[in-house]
Amino acid sequence: MTSLPSVLGALDPTSDRAVFRQIADQLREAIDRGRFREGEKLPSEAELVEHYGVSRMTVRNSFSVLQGEGLVHAEHGKGVFVRPRPPVRRLASDRFARRHREQGKSAFIVEADAVGSHPKVDGLEVKEEKASQDISARLGSVRRVLARRRRYLLDGRPVEFATSYLPLDIARGTQIAEPNPGPGGIYARLEELGHHLDHFEEEIRARMPSPAEVKTLQLASGVPVIHLIRTAYDTEKRAVEVCDTVMAADAYVLSYQLPAT
Repeated sequence: MTSLPSVLGALDPTSDRAVFRQIADQLREAIDRGRFREGEKLPSEAELVEHYGVSRMTVRNSFSVLQGEGLVHAEHGKGVFVRPRPPVRRLASDRFARRHREQGKSAFIVEADAVGSHPKVDGLEVKEEKASQDISARLGSVRRVLARRRRYLLDGRPVEFATSYLPLDIARGTQIAEPNPGPGGIYARLEELGHHLDHFEEEIRARMPSPAEVKTLQLASGVPVIHLIRTAYDTEKRAVEVCDTVMAADAYVLSYQLPAT
């Protein structure tokens, strides 16, 4: 490891900023500048105590600040490590292109292939249920829906979970209602049923996760989620699916192409 004096500065005794926050600031800057790379171990408590001349509790408070920001994670008995940057670039203008469905690939598989990761789906549940008021409104006042719930993993790490809601008059008795909808996923099956997709509308917001979401996505302290609701429309302008997705914000970069006119 590079010597600490060349990576980290000295404390400012005249500053009104708390000492542990000054240390956190310097560690954060070193991470941002790439002096501590993704997956790399930060200096130990003992090294920082010696470098700054502070107590262990002060150093631990600094680490807690960075953990709360989602920049680092602690491994018991090993130390504190820089968290990996988002591995997946979610390109909105390409992920639902028809050519992917024709190749038998879902959007998640396409994105996993792009970063060389192994995709997996677990926690799959398919059932008919009463539509919530919001889902009903988005699907044109339907009363009951087919719900498909699943969790997505990359290289064994949970990165998102999603629920697709489809009108029963479309999905009941079709392969969409089966655990495995087949190559290309449910969008390929919808088009085979005559519901050729025309466009998608997405609503996106960032928020802190609920306790259940922390558990499901195995989120580190301080990591927010991206909550995305997508509605798929066919060429008859009918809403044929609503997908409610929660993603680990440290796993994705959302990328968009926007027209200039």
